[in-house]
Amino acid sequence: MFGLPSFSSTDKAAPRGPARPASPAADARRLNRVAATCRRLLSERGEANSVAIAAELREDLMALAPEQRVAFFELLESQFGPEPMAVLTAAQRYAQEPSAANLIGLTAAAEPPRQELLRRLNRAPGGTAAIVKLRRALLEVLKTRPELLAVEADFQHLLSSWFNAGFLRMEQVDWRSSAALLERIIEHEAVHAIDGWNDLRRRLQPDRRCFAFFHPQLPEEPLIFVEVALVPEMPDAIGPLIDPASAPLAPRSFKVATFYSISNCQPGLKGVSLGNFLIKRVAEHLKAEFPQLRTFCTLSPIPGFAEWLRGSGGWAERADVRPRLREKLAEADALLRERFSADLSGLGSFDVEAAEPAQREAIELLATHYLAHESVTPRGNAVAKFHLGNGARLERLNWAADRSRKGLKQSLGLMVNYLYDLGEVEERHERFMHGEVVSARRITQKL
Repeated sequence: MFGLPSFSSTDKAAPRGPARPASPAADARRLNRVAATCRRLLSERGEANSVAIAAELREDLMALAPEQRVAFFELLESQFGPEPMAVLTAAQRYAQEPSAANLIGLTAAAEPPRQELLRRLNRAPGGTAAIVKLRRALLEVLKTRPELLAVEADFQHLLSSWFNAGFLRMEQVDWRSSAALLERIIEHEAVHAIDGWNDLRRRLQPDRRCFAFFHPQLPEEPLIFVEVALVPEMPDAIGPLIDPASAPLAPRSFKVATFYSISNCQPGLKGVSLGNFLIKRVAEHLKAEFPQLRTFCTLSPIPGFAEWLRGSGGWAERADVRPRLREKLAEADALLRERFSADLSGLGSFDVEAAEPAQREAIELLATHYLAHESVTPRGNAVAKFHLGNGARLERLNWAADRSRKGLKQSLGLMVNYLYDLGEVEERHERFMHGEVVSARRITQKL
């Protein structure tokens, strides 16, 4: 879904000649050199000469092979963590006397030295980009290396601070933007693929907008971008919004701003809050530009719905669903399994346009439950969690809204509108955090 981020030339290791297979001894020497450089960077001398030493460390880290990077993460975990006895002593001192001085002492003792190491590495030219790339590599091995969770927590803690929305610059991407930036947009579009320059050009017409966040240390690299369609009414299908042959609409017809795609460009920033701030900032920008806009909504996919549907069932044992709804869901599930095989594998060839009314009703009921009830559980859909947690309202389910191969495979062609009422987002966010999905009446009536 995402490609490797392309950083500027200052972020690349210096040329080292033709690659040669490294021997175990050479790998060990390189890691020993990295460990020694880390200690130098953390020393008093390193504080005084941090930029030069950090640049040396950044170059060595970027030259590490994947398995050596794992060894580096292990090094951070084993040799650059907090000293347990120092933490215990500071905690006992604070428990006995909870003064400001003792709290400061406890905080200092509990902070792993690797956090300061990363701060100093960040001083090197290209240091921020290197840390983002390192975190991407760390995330890729985390599932099989749970002992590195504390190291990952330190990376996320620092990056969440450095990439705070207050430090980011929002820019509109248009046809006058640099070719390099436009290529990044094509490359990183993760929801509805952009089929070349003509397709992109249509998505940048006056009734279509694209906005991205940038960071001062990565000025040419979009961190995340959102695509918006300015239309007369809330859309119920993606096809017309991304049709490269469609005619641009006149500004007087703009009544609804529809966010139809949001794509992260930096896998190393996973878990760092960016999208929620971007959507709200774009909505405020568009409201100022077009005061006649009354509605801000999304047209969103439901990735994972088909997979969830195949794995659902056992409704009679679901104590978290009220009895009458449990019965309706069991009937809908049974109808689909009778029609499309017990494991629902037959849904792979399901023709949404030729669906019988009973089949459509069953799928829509299960999808509505999935969004309105499962979203507050670990089983919930990630896109739904994002928008509902961002303060949106579950507004409308749309049948046969995405007939692309991807849309049919992931969600049987269903898409959903989430409504952003700028005056209600904070309250709805709070309600979602307390386990409630705010839904339109047309949604609640189905359940």
